[in-house]
Amino acid sequence: MKSKEKTSRAFALDALRGIAIIGMILSGSIPHGGLLPNWMYHAQVPPPNHIFNPNLPGITWVDLVFPFFLFAMGAAFPLALNGKLEKGIVKWKLSLHSIQRGLLLAVFAIYIQHIKPWSINSNPTTLTWIISIVGFLLLFPMLLRLSDSYSNSFKRIVKIGGYVGGILILVIFELINEKGFSLYRSDIIILVLANVAVFGSIIWLYTKDNLLLRLGILGIILALRLSHSADGSFTQIIWDFSPFPWLYKLYYMQYLFIVIPGTVIGDLIHKWKKESKSEYSQNTIYKPYISVLLLFGFIVVNLYGLFTRSVNVTLILNVILVLSGLQLFKGSTTATDKLYNSLFKWGVYWLILGFFFEAFEGGIKKDHPTLSYYFVTAGLAIYCYMFFSIIIDYLGKGKFVNSIIENGQNPMIAYIAGHTLITPVLALTNLNSLLNYLAINPLLGFLKGVIFTSFVIMFTSYCTKRKLFWRT
Repeated sequence: MKSKEKTSRAFALDALRGIAIIGMILSGSIPHGGLLPNWMYHAQVPPPNHIFNPNLPGITWVDLVFPFFLFAMGAAFPLALNGKLEKGIVKWKLSLHSIQRGLLLAVFAIYIQHIKPWSINSNPTTLTWIISIVGFLLLFPMLLRLSDSYSNSFKRIVKIGGYVGGILILVIFELINEKGFSLYRSDIIILVLANVAVFGSIIWLYTKDNLLLRLGILGIILALRLSHSADGSFTQIIWDFSPFPWLYKLYYMQYLFIVIPGTVIGDLIHKWKKESKSEYSQNTIYKPYISVLLLFGFIVVNLYGLFTRSVNVTLILNVILVLSGLQLFKGSTTATDKLYNSLFKWGVYWLILGFFFEAFEGGIKKDHPTLSYYFVTAGLAIYCYMFFSIIIDYLGKGKFVNSIIENGQNPMIAYIAGHTLITPVLALTNLNSLLNYLAINPLLGFLKGVIFTSFVIMFTSYCTKRKLFWRT
């Protein structure tokens, strides 16, 4: 097989982030009411009534999208911050930048929750749709990174104009919505991202050369997670302390159980990318295809087995897959072989660790998240990254997942465009009525969600190709 040199950018990481974002959009756009089977929804919110049941164990593909995004964010820290450190930027300045970025994400979380149509009006009108679209468009001057061909003063005027417009939108919200503006009304997914982005990046900065210390911090968070319920304990005081509950809760730090494993993988990817010439070994032509099937098999086996509660059988199948993978990825003739070997073994560790916690807390659950959920999804995220890496970097088939990559490179646009642009446009043009006709049986109901998601994918891909990136 002809060797291929690695790409200059970690496109597989973009693809992992992209598939997570696309999964979020699709899962939020498929119809409710019993049209589709249970595994098409969050395991704890099953059809037909979709009533939250925290005692229902199991996970579905919908429960993977958020942890995959968190993992990709953690893996990106070493790639982004190492470059800045190499330019001579000191750690304390990078820490301040991380805090600034986290605050901006928190503002973004509050703002987008207030411009979603159903937040403005539970029965949206034409005015509601227009306000939502305008609120979305104002995010471009707020967050768009303009090229250096524009003067700094022009960039400043554009950004200020965007924020002034955004404030006016929130004033209008205050006037027309009986509940009014509230700091406590925010997009919880983005707010969690804001918290772990700050703490995850700072933890990585000060442990970049000390993996044991980084894992030790994870152990302290684990201890807080297990002991905070003890009445009167100092761990309970630490857990409950929050000077700004609308902005920060230690509860959110649990998601570092996914982000910190991501940073470990990011370190490995960064080391691989620094090699002057890392080529793929001349293995049999069948090996990469077998590897792709094996990695995809991990995801399918664990989703099916944990959802159907065939835990013991799933564990046995995991052992078989692990032994097969260790044989498949053994050997270290090139830097890329070493990378895949290390990635696979880390995936084994987090996955098996998650299985040892599976019986704890009543079985694996996304809501309320169990320790098993964090670690199992971290392991599966590694295998999903490897899946895309082999397809894109090894086989050179990136064109087949190009739209996924483009959405992963522009995740904030993809995340909010469906609610505040595509939905209002469909409503104003009455195209939503045509789509609603599809929700008459399971297959067509799913097709409706696919069509809606495709609109978001195409819009985000267009923005990416036009280099219209939102930077938070």
